[in-house]
Amino acid sequence: MTSKKLIFGFAALMIAGSLTLTSCHKKKKTNDPPVEDTEQGSASDNHYAETTVNDITNMGSQGSESGSASLSTYRGYGDMQAGSVLAASCATVTGNFIAKTFTVDFGTTGCNGLDGKVRTGKLIYNYSASTGSATAYRMPGFACSVTSSNYVVDGYTVNIVSKNIANTTPASIPTGTNPGTNLTWNISSNVSIIKPSGGGTITWTGSRTKTLLNTNDPNCYKGQGVAIDWTKAKIMINGSASGTNSSNESFTATSTNLIRDFNCVPDPLRPHRHPFISGVMVYTPGSRPTRTIDFGNSTCDFNATLTINGNTYSITLP
Repeated sequence: MTSKKLIFGFAALMIAGSLTLTSCHKKKKTNDPPVEDTEQGSASDNHYAETTVNDITNMGSQGSESGSASLSTYRGYGDMQAGSVLAASCATVTGNFIAKTFTVDFGTTGCNGLDGKVRTGKLIYNYSASTGSATAYRMPGFACSVTSSNYVVDGYTVNIVSKNIANTTPASIPTGTNPGTNLTWNISSNVSIIKPSGGGTITWTGSRTKTLLNTNDPNCYKGQGVAIDWTKAKIMINGSASGTNSSNESFTATSTNLIRDFNCVPDPLRPHRHPFISGVMVYTPGSRPTRTIDFGNSTCDFNATLTINGNTYSITLP
């Protein structure tokens, strides 16, 4: 196994960004060693799809938790000035609480979100399948399906084939601030994403289990009667995905015990950048060797390692 240092532009699961690996290619001579496999197109497309569906989930959690009056904690950002894509000046949120639906409308001219993305179109959330009195993301039995209408993000057309969110926390959870068990959700998504400028189409199907690891922290979870403060959250993600990248090459991906702590801020100049600090992502593009990304041992930093075909690289997350 070899160990090498790279600056690898990989923005981790549900964080915006793109993947880049830089290499120098030359004509292969007979006695040249094999060219290292550093292909990363599948991982990049999978990452973009994961980020997109995660954004849609987070908007739904905010909309169901607080309605249209307070959506300022979207993506863990703490206030309207610091990063809510659903600020009142940007998107219009309307709800029908009898039918148990709400719609996020970004308009047709381009809604400049404070997360740095430009969106148009609509996302429609329907939580009428929820059981009992569950009306919010934090409540056991909450079940929500999501559809899209002309939804476009930075020129990428996002078509939701199906998307379902279910709170799988035991229904017997106590209502106090320390329920003795963590909140959990199952999230399944099937989307197609058309890249701009004829860049091809990504198809992505994934299933995720999400756990709020610090449900017992009253600064984050304040009981069933109050919205979760996601700026204080520590979450774990597990699951798998498959699909085709924009070059029509198939891929599979597995995420194991990915941990994001929203109190972790490695760069004070980017206070809302919270990288994964532990866990493993595994990508297998077509018949190529597996790519394994290890995010470390819970140290609050941007460091990780990438292993391809027995070669291990030190990587820095942007």
